[in-house]
Parts: sequence; C-alpha cells; structure tokens
Amino acid sequence: MSLPRTPSFDLSGKRALVTGASSGIGLGCAVALAEAGAHVTLAARRADVLADAVTAMRDAGWQAEPLTFDQSDMSAVEAAFAQPFDVVLNSAGMARHSAAVDTAAADFDAVMDVNVKGAYFLSAHAALALMAAGKPGSIIHISSQMGHVGGVDRALYCASKHAVEGMVKAMAVEWGKAGIRINTICPTFVRTALTQPTFDNPERYAWIMDKIKLPRVAEVEDIMGAALFLASDASAMVTGTAMMVDGGWTAD
Repeated sequence: MSLPRTPSFDLSGKRALVTGASSGIGLGCAVALAEAGAHVTLAARRADVLADAVTAMRDAGWQAEPLTFDQSDMSAVEAAFAQPFDVVLNSAGMARHSAAVDTAAADFDAVMDVNVKGAYFLSAHAALALMAAGKPGSIIHISSQMGHVGGVDRALYCASKHAVEGMVKAMAVEWGKAGIRINTICPTFVRTALTQPTFDNPERYAWIMDKIKLPRVAEVEDIMGAALFLASDASAMVTGTAMMVDGGWTAD
C-alpha cells in the first residue's frame, strides 16, 4: 500500500517579505518563516527597531535583512518588488478607535491608507512580480476577527478589515490560474505592547474574555503556526479564505 505523505512545511530556498515586521505579530511571523528556512526581508518604518530585530534573527542563525518601508507610500510599495518574493506576509496595520460619530476624516484616511490601500497595492505588486517571473506564490494578510464581526468603538477598523476580506476573495479568483494564492489570518486580541492598554482597561478586558470561548487571550506564538501553514506547500489548495485564530469569538 502506498501511503500519503504530509506536504512539506519547509521554506528553504524561498524569499519572503514580511511587512510590519519590527515587533509583535509581524516579527513573530518573520521568525516562523525564517525558522522554516526562508530568507526573510523584514520591512517596517522604524529603522532602529528593525535593525535590532534583524540582528537578533541573524544571531539565531536565520537569514534576515531589513527594509525601511512605509506601506502608505505607493512608490515604496512598487520598489519593494524589483524581484519577486515567493511569500509576502502583510502585518502592517493601523487602528484609531472611536465612536463612529466621533471619527475624524483624517483618522479615516490614515487607517484606510495603510490597512486597505497599502494592502491592496502590496498584493497587486507582489502578484505582478510573480507573474512576470512565471512563479507561483503565497500572499498572506494579517486581518482580524473584526473583519467578520463588529465591535465597540471599532467602526473604522472593522470597515478596513472587512474591505481586506473582500479584496482577498476577488484577488484569489483573479490569480488562481497563475498559481498565486492569497489568504488572511484573522486573530482575536493578541497580547502585544500595542494592545496592552486595552487589556489594562477592566471593562474592555471583561468584554474580550466574554467573547473568547477559550480561557485566555492570544499570544504572538498562536499566529506563527498559521503563518507557516499558509506560506508553505501544506496549504497548496487554500486560497481566498480566512483562517480564524480567534479563540472561538466568531463561532456564535
């Protein structure tokens, strides 16, 4: 009897770009891809923090290089793809929370420029470079459970993430025949330096723990396995979909 074999999670010989990679989820995903053998370009706005992250990864024996990068700068987005990347993981994002009636136009524009416009053209340039080289690839966006539900004071953020979810489905339809897959990872609240103020608010923390079915919030490590799965051949038939890493938030 010939037994099936588990597809490989190995990324040796692959080039990966991770945006928003200087800290938090982005850094965790960069580590996950590098651990699997990829040569990872870490892209972020903060050059000093980015340099520290790259140094730490190289010290661990992984292949990493920095790219100072602003995802709202369309010329910078285009320039990043002079050569194709086999894997592109977008973790750059922005949140400005307020009641919908209090949202300022400037905040709306800032969030949409990064979360939607930046993600859209990052995807487009990544796909163009792959198609020009005749290569397949995997594009992954760190979206959110808020791309599937609503939340208090999060109308703007939810709007941006719902847009990403729709964008990804349409792009998957367009690019499937070229072997280019595109998916999202939708975490619940993840414990990072940026989210700690939310956890420090007793009312918000109680709301979060009431919604999450598992008995804890997420950690960065909870996202890393999902990123590796979607980057690798293990997910070769997965495109146009959202991987929920939300502790059951959206289950009801």
